[in-house]
Amino acid sequence: MSTLSRLLPSLDKLAVSTSAVCAIHCLSLPLVVGLFPAVSATVFGQEAFHQLLLWVVIPLSIVALTLGCRNHKSWLVGILGFIGLSVLMAAAALGHDALGESGERIATLTGSVFIAAGHLLNYRLCRRSDCDH
Repeated sequence: MSTLSRLLPSLDKLAVSTSAVCAIHCLSLPLVVGLFPAVSATVFGQEAFHQLLLWVVIPLSIVALTLGCRNHKSWLVGILGFIGLSVLMAAAALGHDALGESGERIATLTGSVFIAAGHLLNYRLCRRSDCDH
């Protein structure tokens, strides 16, 4: 088993965690800024935070999902990941100017859910295939 294959479960967990951080940030930011307006001046209140998360999520997801698909040959994992990444990138590219505040939030959450589902399925399938060896 290669080093990358051994790292795959950790990559999937990290990718799911990053997607969860993105979703939590998206849901909680309006409330937090409403209660603590100074948060909007920090990195967490800036649009750059979403872009930073994308710079982590995209390569991490591509590597983990590609390696997993090679091991267990499930196209569903790749499809879920592709849909999630595409929706997240579209939400980031279009932003709230084109989608509106709610539209951007819904797109970000939808993309995060698809990515997380792909990684969770990938994790399960990889664990199952590793147990067979």
